[in-house]
Order: sequence, then C-alpha cells, then structure tokens
Amino acid sequence: MLPQTHRIIESLLFSAREPLTENQVDICLQEDVSLEEIVKELNDYYEREKVSIWVQEVSEGYRLMTRREYDPWIRRLYQNKGKVKLSTSALETLSIVAYKQPVTHSDVDAIRGVDSIGTLKTLLEKNLIEMKGRLDGPGRPLTYGTTSYFLEYFGLHSIRDLPKISEIEEIFDAKNGEAPFEGNSP
Repeated sequence: MLPQTHRIIESLLFSAREPLTENQVDICLQEDVSLEEIVKELNDYYEREKVSIWVQEVSEGYRLMTRREYDPWIRRLYQNKGKVKLSTSALETLSIVAYKQPVTHSDVDAIRGVDSIGTLKTLLEKNLIEMKGRLDGPGRPLTYGTTSYFLEYFGLHSIRDLPKISEIEEIFDAKNGEAPFEGNSP
C-alpha cells in the first residue's frame, strides 16, 4: 500500500491539466518533498503491481501516462478527437524550429527552399511553436522556438531529449543505404 503522501501526489497527477511541478506539490502539501523520489517510488509500485499507468517526466514536470500496450483501446475511445495532425511540410518546419531555435521565418525558408509563413502560422495556432523575440538585425525579424506543449505532446522532458541528427542519419543509412541530410550535426 502506498503512503498517504504518495496517494496525495497520485491524485494531484491525476487531476493536473498540465505537467505537475515540485513547486506545485510543495504548495499543495505545505511542505517540501522530493517529488522526483516519490515519482520513482510510484513507478516502482506501478511496475510491481502491473498497473496500466506510470508517471513520466515531461516539460519541467510530471504527468500520469498510460502504458503503450493500452494504446489501441485508448485510440478507440477518442477516435482521433483533439489529436494534432500535421502535414509533411508542418513536420519539416517543426523539425527545423526544434533543432535550430531560435530561428527566423527566413531561416526556415532557406532550409526548406519554400515559403513557410503559412506553416509557421499553423504551428503557432496548434501551440507547438511560439514567438521567442526579435533579432537585433535589419528589420528586427521575429524568432520562433518550441513550446512546453511541444515537449509534452512529444513526451520530452527538454529539447535536449530530441534525437541527435547523427542518430537519425544512422537510422536512414541502415534503412536506405544513404543519409538524407547533409552538413554538420548540431
């Protein structure tokens, strides 16, 4: 059986609309606790008891998640309601923003070879990217970067968790016999 503090945190995780942070837990419990340690203990308990959920660290906090083996039933429940659907051009643009951020519209266009303003607007509307500021150069162009929702949606704790370009190239090399990317990895 879980200690009371663990059950409280479990209920906070269940109720939270966004990733739960240690600061939020401390405020709710009115004491300092090691959320990281409690999450580890919860996950150990869930694994031991073969529970269908687990706690994942995402976007500077923690979120209650279902295990992958239950995806088919969950997909049937929601039948793609609310799921972010992205075109190939949106995925290309999002990848450029994620790996090169902060990046300007003209930087994205130069990499893709086509005008990307419509795609950037779509990604802004879907809350996957946001305006991060302006460059000091001529025209003071806007810069774009990914949002915390991007991290949450793709199950990442931070942008550093993205696969390295060299790792992606190795996968393509193994599948196709050649790499789709040229140039240096970031």
